[in-house]
Amino acid sequence: MKKAYFISDSHLGADYITDKRAHEGRLVRFLDTIKHDAAELYLLGDILDYWYEYKNVVPRGHIRFLGKLAELADAGVKIYWFTGNHDVWLFDYLATEVGLTVMKGNTIIEIMGTPFLLSHGDDVGYQKPMYRFTRWCFYNPVCQWLYASIHPRWTYPIATGWSKQNRVTRSKETEDKIKEVCRLRLETYCNEQIEIHPEVKHYVFGHIHLAYQKELAAGRMMTILGDWIDQFTYACFDGNEVKLLKFDVE
Repeated sequence: MKKAYFISDSHLGADYITDKRAHEGRLVRFLDTIKHDAAELYLLGDILDYWYEYKNVVPRGHIRFLGKLAELADAGVKIYWFTGNHDVWLFDYLATEVGLTVMKGNTIIEIMGTPFLLSHGDDVGYQKPMYRFTRWCFYNPVCQWLYASIHPRWTYPIATGWSKQNRVTRSKETEDKIKEVCRLRLETYCNEQIEIHPEVKHYVFGHIHLAYQKELAAGRMMTILGDWIDQFTYACFDGNEVKLLKFDVE
């Protein structure tokens, strides 16, 4: 039986990850385990910790992971990459070279005959004004053009340093509080969308590094995918239900 798989937030290449090769290898091994029954693969954002495509140049690294995606695509697996707040500047390179589809923003899509609402999770529900402004800048073509005009020797360390600071300076208590606030925000958003889009059966998100499932009103299911930094969780849809699972990294 063919299945659809969902993962998010692997943050490949992040400076705070000690062994980047081993980190990438775990994800590659996971992709190897699903290639025999995967019909579709959904990457729900922040797969890469930082990525900026210039017109004729792309960042180095992640070659084993990208090669595995190409192998799956060549075998007929449909791959959809939803940009997150870390890999927002994903344009047409991987779509052309790998054969995947780049998605931006929350999207209602039919998977194996069942309507899903998919999003990285940073673009739905209430967000603080400063975050909304920052996200607007990230997606604005003029801002992207200005950013691209700065040499990567400056932009790369700034972007990766910002990411590392956000990750390592928060206490666990603060991180847990942020996750709970974000979880409640996503749950509120889903309950609102049930009234607007009653056809949607499943809501799947990434972003907040929390592995979580909850049945909502009218039997709808919300799934938050966790991450591939220390949780190694993913979701699988067999045409009937969405299961949140943990990959054995050993």
